[in-house]
Amino acid sequence: MKLRPHHIAPVAIFAIVAVFLYWGLYLNPRQIPTALKSKPVPEFELPPVQGRSLGLSSEHLRAGEVTLVNVFASWCVPCRIEHPLLMELHAKEEVTIHGLNYKDPPRQAAAFLDELGDPYSRTGADPTGRVGIDWGVYGVPETFVVTRDGRIACKHIGPLTPNDVRDKIVPLVRALKADPKQEKTC
Repeated sequence: MKLRPHHIAPVAIFAIVAVFLYWGLYLNPRQIPTALKSKPVPEFELPPVQGRSLGLSSEHLRAGEVTLVNVFASWCVPCRIEHPLLMELHAKEEVTIHGLNYKDPPRQAAAFLDELGDPYSRTGADPTGRVGIDWGVYGVPETFVVTRDGRIACKHIGPLTPNDVRDKIVPLVRALKADPKQEKTC
């Protein structure tokens, strides 16, 4: 039996697809690359969440301190799961945390923070999701570590866990505070 070119092509395509699928099994879905890593935060200005007095803008993230920006929503179940961890991090005063409220009705965002506590120094309301899109948000929650000069050092997709905070976020924040000139990322 003689192999013809039209028989080889489907087998070759299948083999290539199989290799890529096999390779994909070993990728970490939480490590989705961001085009913004080491780049300045997008330009934006958001009003405060209902009941809060301080909104959030790109200018606030260039104010000379290392910060976290946590993208959250009241309708997001994983946001509720990670929220006590954010409250704990806020209580330890390890880093200033800002909130970016994503696609939330104003009353629901306020009720969420009133019920669970407010770990955020500033909280910007992004009801249309436009700013979230500019940040490259795939979904909520997502958390960004931002350098003193307003550059994104790290993007964490999904809810933070105690291990994430202990092993990745806090060490990066401390390193950026200790040596702001060195470009550290996660």
